[in-house]
Amino acid sequence: MVMDVVVIGPLMALLSGIAILIWPRLLNFIVAFYLILIGIVGLVAQYGGTGRF
Repeated sequence: MVMDVVVIGPLMALLSGIAILIWPRLLNFIVAFYLILIGIVGLVAQYGGTGRF
């Protein structure tokens, strides 16, 4: 299975939502991790992973 940018966002949102329901105190860490991951994925998708910023 190839993880595409279109698949990663909803998958992370689903996993984050489930984790927040189970462990509400982890909300800050989950949101921070989600934002960092989506930012990295977006930059890699924008610049093609060539390291050109």
